[in-house]
Amino acid sequence: MKQTTKSWLWQITKAMIIFLFIGFYIILDTHPVGALAFETRVNYTLSELRGRDFSGQDLSGTSFAGADMRGADFHGSNLEGTILTKGSFLQADVSGVNFTQAFADRVTFDAGNLTNTIFTDALLTGSTFYDANIEGADFSNALLDRYQIMLMCKRASGINPVTEVSTRVSLGCREGN
Repeated sequence: MKQTTKSWLWQITKAMIIFLFIGFYIILDTHPVGALAFETRVNYTLSELRGRDFSGQDLSGTSFAGADMRGADFHGSNLEGTILTKGSFLQADVSGVNFTQAFADRVTFDAGNLTNTIFTDALLTGSTFYDANIEGADFSNALLDRYQIMLMCKRASGINPVTEVSTRVSLGCREGN
């Protein structure tokens, strides 16, 4: 009988230890609940991605902060809600890309193909668009530097086929620009 009592006490002790570990894990877990949704996303922060093909992919919620994407092909991809801070899309093809609510401050889009790109509600402060093709791009409610708006209004044309918004209207261009 003594052996069964010891065995029974040992089983209860093991169960209590397991419950304590689970309890401590739950209490000390530092992952916010919302972060679990993006754990399957690849983090491209500070990556060398020159010339890579990301066309047609769902990359929403991904981070490309500080990444070098020169000459990369993103056409037709979904980059909604991405973090692009200090990234470089120099000479990249981002035509038809959805950048809705992207955090894209200080990003270089120079000499890129931004045809029919959607930048609605995106943060684009400090970003540059020198010599970029912006035909049909939608910048509705995006935060842009006034100087970049002035430069883009000189060449803004087209209507975005998805949002049906004129590039000139989305930038707030005046008739004379």
